[in-house]
Amino acid sequence: MSTVRQLVQQKHHVNKKKVDDGKLPVEQRAADEAMTEQKVMTGEALDRRNIWEPSVYFSLGNESFYIAGHDISIRESMDTFGALIWPGAIALSQFLENNQQQVNLMDKAVLEIGAGTGLLSIVASLLGAWVTATDLPDILSNLTFNLLRNTKGRSRYTPQVSALTWAQDLERDFPYPSYHYDYVLAADVVYPHGCLEELLDTMRHFCRPGSRTTLLWANKIRFPTDLKFEECFNSSFNTSLLIELPQQEVRIYKATAKE
Repeated sequence: MSTVRQLVQQKHHVNKKKVDDGKLPVEQRAADEAMTEQKVMTGEALDRRNIWEPSVYFSLGNESFYIAGHDISIRESMDTFGALIWPGAIALSQFLENNQQQVNLMDKAVLEIGAGTGLLSIVASLLGAWVTATDLPDILSNLTFNLLRNTKGRSRYTPQVSALTWAQDLERDFPYPSYHYDYVLAADVVYPHGCLEELLDTMRHFCRPGSRTTLLWANKIRFPTDLKFEECFNSSFNTSLLIELPQQEVRIYKATAKE
């Protein structure tokens, strides 16, 4: 069952039972807040795709971009948030194109975590990087499709695709220093998925003291959890704000490990 379909069904079954003082129980309030955040994400996805078909929740579509001197066609799916293009990926892709002297990806080893549809990995590949795009196993088929059709015959290196579940089996599957990257990219990976601690652990694994790895993270501010994660992120790394885009509500950070 698709994520969107689950949300639509669940919203009709939220428990409205109240305790004696007229307030919802703590657990129920937390569940309601999580549901509200999920609805916001779903609504944003529907609005951006200009789709409003309440009885149809699975749809394939294509988004087109011109970045790094190439036409890029991305296949999306409404079946999961990971198969959609979010503002952070577009913003960071355009930043990399427009700031190649500041962030030179030519012949650099680049890892993307939470690659989704692959737009950011495609742009990094077109800019000359050796890219490994990672995401959950059920995302990889569409991710691979988009990478291959947009980089074949265009990039210096064939991009690689690997499964990566945040904070799971990192030392086994991506041992350091055998898997060392010059840059780690992350775009719109902070949203209501309940794995924010695991995400931060994954960032620390790839951007550790002595690695000289630079982390570039783009995020649209949507919820209080975004700000809370920013605080944890800033306390874990040496960070600087590269650019803030008020209209898109997107911030792009550069980070390195604290020694």
